[in-house]
Amino acid sequence: MANPIKPSGIGGQAVMEGVMMRNRTKYAVAVRKADGETVVNVKEYHSIVEKLPFLGWPFIRGAVNLVESMIVGMGTLMYSANFADEEESKKNDGKAKKESAKPAAAENEPATTEAPDAERSDAAKGEKSKAVMTPAMIGLTVTLSLVLTIALFIMLPFAVTSLFERATGIESAVVSSIMEGVLRICIFVGYVALISRMNEIQRVFRYHGAEHKTINCIEHGLPLTVDNARASSKEHKRCGTSFMIFVMVISILVFSIVNLFPLYTGDSRILRFLIRFAVRLLLLPVVAGISYEFLRLAGRSDNRIVNILSRPGMWMQALTTKEPDDKMLAVAITSVEAVFDWKAFLEGTPAEECATQTEVGEYLLEDDGSFTHTVTGFLNTAAK
Repeated sequence: MANPIKPSGIGGQAVMEGVMMRNRTKYAVAVRKADGETVVNVKEYHSIVEKLPFLGWPFIRGAVNLVESMIVGMGTLMYSANFADEEESKKNDGKAKKESAKPAAAENEPATTEAPDAERSDAAKGEKSKAVMTPAMIGLTVTLSLVLTIALFIMLPFAVTSLFERATGIESAVVSSIMEGVLRICIFVGYVALISRMNEIQRVFRYHGAEHKTINCIEHGLPLTVDNARASSKEHKRCGTSFMIFVMVISILVFSIVNLFPLYTGDSRILRFLIRFAVRLLLLPVVAGISYEFLRLAGRSDNRIVNILSRPGMWMQALTTKEPDDKMLAVAITSVEAVFDWKAFLEGTPAEECATQTEVGEYLLEDDGSFTHTVTGFLNTAAK
């Protein structure tokens, strides 16, 4: 695409059968249900940076943004999963009703005598399916995710490298750091390649592609339509996949420097292992901070050197993004329009002033593009 990049500042995430888009203090998740209806849920999220401004300083904000993105992302992912659970419940209820109706029909008795109770049961199940995770549940899930991430991508490569050092007697800081980093990247690539074989994940990756295409469409100065989004790239330099690659590459450099210093000179191998591992954990916010700053730079620059350094992350996106269909693109566009006035943005309004006046709440997209609730400043133009 020949048009220069004009950063919008919006970011997003693919969810189950939908897309979440975040702009400033609001985010919206649009989900396409099995019956073809699109539901849009708009919420506010205020960063801790608003209360503690120093957490927004360069090289500090990266770790903060990572945690907050995980919190929002986990909540929206579980919200979208509710609709899949609801659809599964409906299927199971349908099967159960058919089975219960057979004996009644055989005895020439009305099969609908228990309809009021069945309706109450359906309503109860519907309410249950729409239940959202509490802050405590989200916090626990995020904590568990962080623990598993550390175990798989930090602990495992470090443990294997330590065993290699012990078996070979090689204790080169550079060799150890490169080996550890390469192992980390291999585990990450293998993990993504493995989960991408799942049908559900493949669809999430297609919505991931739709998310990127809509943002690229806007940032390259094109009106946000399905046709324009379809022609846009499914790769984006500010993608979380690129962020992970930056983290792994930068960790090699940071840990190489740290390994040059004798952190422990005693004879205990266990204590030496624990100290070195603890230092890695303490340096994770530093690595995340550096990676985040480079990600921001990459998203705002078309510099040739920056583009070259961004290529590994873009290559990795070949695994995590797939081509979406037009319905997926329409869902992504709906999510964008809930929080971002792209028309004003294309007319020259600064990105920070392009937030919509969308009220917090849940909306149902109608066939004509309107919503069951009136939303000031929210006009959907997605093609059906």
